[in-house]
Amino acid sequence: MIAGDRVRVMVSVAVPPDEAFRVFTDELDAWWQRGPRFRIAGADRGFIRLEPGVGGRLFESFERRGTTTVIDTGRVVEWTPPARLVFTWRASNFGPDEVTTVEVDFAPTASGTQVTVTHHGFAALPADHPVRHGADVPTFVRRMGMWWGDLASSLRLHVARTRDTLAP
Repeated sequence: MIAGDRVRVMVSVAVPPDEAFRVFTDELDAWWQRGPRFRIAGADRGFIRLEPGVGGRLFESFERRGTTTVIDTGRVVEWTPPARLVFTWRASNFGPDEVTTVEVDFAPTASGTQVTVTHHGFAALPADHPVRHGADVPTFVRRMGMWWGDLASSLRLHVARTRDTLAP
């Protein structure tokens, strides 16, 4: 990994690692934010899913003008519940050989689980790549950090809402 070529965010959730892993993977569509900043579908109806196990797809399916579109965003390369998940990540404007990697680690804490997301591989993308939106590498990586930070906050809030609903 090249220095400065990664984004790392951490969030604490008040459930044990096996539940945190399950929520992250099985309830992805419920906590992953909606809208054009986070989903290819933008405001269109659809869902995002992660198929379990090595080789499983990360994909988004949505309907636009009466047509269903499915876009593969990545593939699971490591599936080690409840401790670790690794998948490839491709933005919709990536070329066929362009890919980044997302590592998600679930570590037990006294109050639940620390979820750490590390996304790397940006250095392999050309400086003028459209995914950068004209930003230099430090600015682009900072924006990706904020993007993942927003998603991590959504995960934490989703876990808290779900836990409150299930509490006696």
